Amino acid sequence: MGFLSLFVVALVPILKVLLVTGVGLLIALERIDLLGANARRNLNAIVFYVFNPALVSSNLAKTITFSSLVTMWFMLVNILLTFVIGSALGWVLIKITRTPQHLQGLVLGCCSAGNLGNLLLIIIPAICEEEDNPFGDSDCSTNGEAYASLSLAIGAIGIWSYVYAIMRISANKCKKEINLDDSTISIRTSGETLEILSEGCTEALLPSKDCPSSRECSDEVELTHAGSEGKQKVPFLEKIKQQVEILMEKIDLKMVFSPSTIGVIVGFFIGLISPIRKLIIGDSAPLHVIESSAYFVGEAAIPSTTLIMGANLLKGLKGSDVSIVVILGIMAVRYIALPLLGVVVVKAAHHFGLVGSNSLFQFVLMLQYALPPAMSTGTMSQLFEFGQSECSVIMLWTYAVAAFSLTLWSSFFMWLVS
Repeated sequence: MGFLSLFVVALVPILKVLLVTGVGLLIALERIDLLGANARRNLNAIVFYVFNPALVSSNLAKTITFSSLVTMWFMLVNILLTFVIGSALGWVLIKITRTPQHLQGLVLGCCSAGNLGNLLLIIIPAICEEEDNPFGDSDCSTNGEAYASLSLAIGAIGIWSYVYAIMRISANKCKKEINLDDSTISIRTSGETLEILSEGCTEALLPSKDCPSSRECSDEVELTHAGSEGKQKVPFLEKIKQQVEILMEKIDLKMVFSPSTIGVIVGFFIGLISPIRKLIIGDSAPLHVIESSAYFVGEAAIPSTTLIMGANLLKGLKGSDVSIVVILGIMAVRYIALPLLGVVVVKAAHHFGLVGSNSLFQFVLMLQYALPPAMSTGTMSQLFEFGQSECSVIMLWTYAVAAFSLTLWSSFFMWLVS
């Protein structure tokens, strides 16, 4: 099968995503206003609390068994490596571009977390439906759905634990534990509370005259705090204990066990326990209506999320003060460095016998390194009320470029494993 034919096969699912994204962008325009700010907020809540958990749980319960999970164990390692490598490259990007402190968490989140769920659930079945796909017709759809479902499950846990913690820490550093009240902002330091009058604050705080930038303000507070403490030697073990306590305070267990994570747990519980699986999964199962209803509801997650993604891109069209160098750096990380390293990782794993000879599985593993940033980072920026416009601009350009890069990388990966 020639590279041009593979390119056409890879292009079709990407065009589907772009068309639905364009519809979301169109209906979000002020002239139409079917998907305005309030509508997006409400639809996003429905997706977060209803559609995504139903999608994850139903797909996992239907496609994952104990034997299939054993054969796909390397996907867990592979996704972990995407987060680790992406975070390392993001940290290098921050140092090179001198990214402002209030955007460092956003940059790390965009570099470390890819769209491991919705895009794969669209791309893999669409590729399997093509007559000229290199993976065959017999088991492509079934296995592809299982791979995409497991990727969605593991990705959801990683995003809402690791990336959420990073962006939360970044937001707290920027605001310096600022407590927002109706008319007062309290900045808490050790033993003292400084109150600054404010007239509503929905975005990140503007720097004062005495502090030209939020980074300098943060450094100033830390220096003052250090001066009041004096130069005291702290034992090494005590330092480690303090850092662990700080990290545990930053981790929000409510978000770690988000609705999507609970859906993952339910899906694994049903799929891996054989007696329960026989009760719910299968056309002849006594409680088959539960699985079919959850799958019916979960099918709305992908188009809804894609429409929201298109609507959110509208804000990026209005621009922001994010540096073009930072945007280009994120693209270089996600569309050049990560895919190349992904090829090395998967080929090395295959060489050492960690990955079998299944070409579709190898293709999915490589594709996980070439995906655009996860849309959940935009949800988190809205949640913490910082970097929202910058996130919209980053998503706008990264997803626009993904139409070309993802098609090219998909074609190359298919040629590589076929």
